Amino acid sequence: MTKESHSFVDIIRQFGSDLGIPKVDVDKLVETHRKNFEAFTQAVLVASDGMKSLATKQKEMIDTASLALVMARNFKPSGDPQQILAKQSEMARKAFDAAIDHTRQIADQVSKSNAEALKIASDRIVESIAEIRASFEQAGDRSKPKT
Repeated sequence: MTKESHSFVDIIRQFGSDLGIPKVDVDKLVETHRKNFEAFTQAVLVASDGMKSLATKQKEMIDTASLALVMARNFKPSGDPQQILAKQSEMARKAFDAAIDHTRQIADQVSKSNAEALKIASDRIVESIAEIRASFEQAGDRSKPKT
């Protein structure tokens, strides 16, 4: 008794044939799934880079807040009360503006990162559907009797 060695692709082809499933170009189907995996990997890397960038920006925001706190602690008011109030107001305005700017930058980074990852995934889905459809059509053309 000889033992035949069959590849996974051969087993799937035989299984599909035994079930009467329309012929599919399995090699193209495997290639499509390889491309899907690559696109998924790329989307995850984009999202990961976005999260790293977000963490960096949040650290900058914390550093800015810490610096503002140190400046506020070291502020020794002297002189005219109106000038003191004006300086305190200016420091508070700068800290507030910096916080808003950092928050806006964080929101922009998250939005761009998510949009890029989503575009990679959605483009690949469209390509994948077209590739699968084409593999069925090509396999169907080969199975038709030639006239």
